[in-house]
Amino acid sequence: MSELQDNIAKAQTYLARFKETGVMNRIGGADRPAASGASFDNHSPVDEAFLCKVARSDAADIDAAAQAAHEAFPAWAAISGAERKKILHKIADAIVARAEEIAFAECLDTGQALRFMQKAALRGAENFRFFADRAPSARDGQTLPSPTLMNITTRVPIGPVGVITPWNTPFMLSTWKIAPALAAGCTVVHKPAEFSPITARILLEIAEEAGLPPGVWNLVNGFGEDAGRALTEHPKIKAIAFVGESKTGSMIMKQGADTLKRVHFELGGKNPVVVFDDADLDRALDAAIFMIYSLNGERCTSSSRLLLQSTIASDFIEKLKKRVENIRVGHPLDPKTEVGPLIHKTHFDKVTSYFDVAQKDGATIACGGTRVGDTGWFVAPTLFTGASQDMRIANEEIFGPVLTALTFETEDEALEMANAIEYGLTGYVWTNDLTRALRFTERLEAGMIWVNSENVRHLPTPFGGVKASGIGRDGGDWSFEFYMEQKHIGLATGQHKIPQLGL
Repeated sequence: MSELQDNIAKAQTYLARFKETGVMNRIGGADRPAASGASFDNHSPVDEAFLCKVARSDAADIDAAAQAAHEAFPAWAAISGAERKKILHKIADAIVARAEEIAFAECLDTGQALRFMQKAALRGAENFRFFADRAPSARDGQTLPSPTLMNITTRVPIGPVGVITPWNTPFMLSTWKIAPALAAGCTVVHKPAEFSPITARILLEIAEEAGLPPGVWNLVNGFGEDAGRALTEHPKIKAIAFVGESKTGSMIMKQGADTLKRVHFELGGKNPVVVFDDADLDRALDAAIFMIYSLNGERCTSSSRLLLQSTIASDFIEKLKKRVENIRVGHPLDPKTEVGPLIHKTHFDKVTSYFDVAQKDGATIACGGTRVGDTGWFVAPTLFTGASQDMRIANEEIFGPVLTALTFETEDEALEMANAIEYGLTGYVWTNDLTRALRFTERLEAGMIWVNSENVRHLPTPFGGVKASGIGRDGGDWSFEFYMEQKHIGLATGQHKIPQLGL
């Protein structure tokens, strides 16, 4: 038996129970089908094989979950940070112990390649450990004395929160949002993306087995228009953390307006990688390829626009074409695979529609631009050349293994092109001129910028975007700023004069 066949057999063993029982909601520590009895089928993007039935929830299920989170909140908020730390570390330990199961499930459920999903579960464990260690100090504040008062600040958890996560690397992104919420003392209602429900269920099982009290974390499956909307509108949910498309973020903001919800949005991107002619071109090539073709191109931080200084563009693109044509597309459980299938036919149709768009607008498909195979939603890694900034392929988020290459003459032109879009999540700059790097990054409109590097996530740093790419920041203390309320207490230190009225 080959390694691929062995991995497929293991994955089917791990997922067999879901095929038998389906993926139900988990509310207040108990399994529940949707109150309406409705469900939907979940299929693998690899070959459309049936994986499981999933509860299709609506407002009634969200209400039950929000009520469970509301009832569990006082006790969970009152638990010491040290105790929360112990529980979150136990969750991390259990994630590591089940890393293979999580990775294999993610591969079949999302189409992501095993070489990346093996690390996704471990990164999820790191997220829990990072925020576990910060739980004891989450409420720490400042002492700000004035002439008449001892002013102190503290933080308290905001209450039950809603977390809505996407289908690209869903396990890791769920931990990214939920770990700080739990560390802060919040309770959670989690609605995972309908296209990738399985690992969210595994994660919640891990948490409860690690000692998380019932109702602290509730899982409700369903579609955005039903379960998602009900969650964003529910009066007992105090905040919404959402990762997904920018237009969906706008809808959530409108839906939460009546209940004055706090929102944290990590949204779309059309991120530039700007390569100047004085850069280390071999390293820039490696990074540009990695940041658009890894994770099937389905990543918000992908370097989907390649801006090349004209003096090096021709040679760079020739080397790029050879590398792109050599990328291995295949079954996600094959360790040699670099790009797997896209998540769903709906997304496959969106991504492949840009092949015609590119040609109609006058760009060249230098590589790819085709479907791979007859089954599953596989797309050849694609490179567009001869593009200009006014083309749709240079402005719209495609969210697949598709790179648009453009050229520039001067630093000012590169900056104008980099900023000429509605998004502002990340930027990548390649130059060995330090003063240019400082000038350029100062004016580049992005929430996160890497110079002479691919995206290397450091958990204490802020993660988030500007413009249509989001509101707020994850990471380090920034996460606690979202999940907690600041409180000020002023203590008089003497008999200061109080103005008198009505004598």
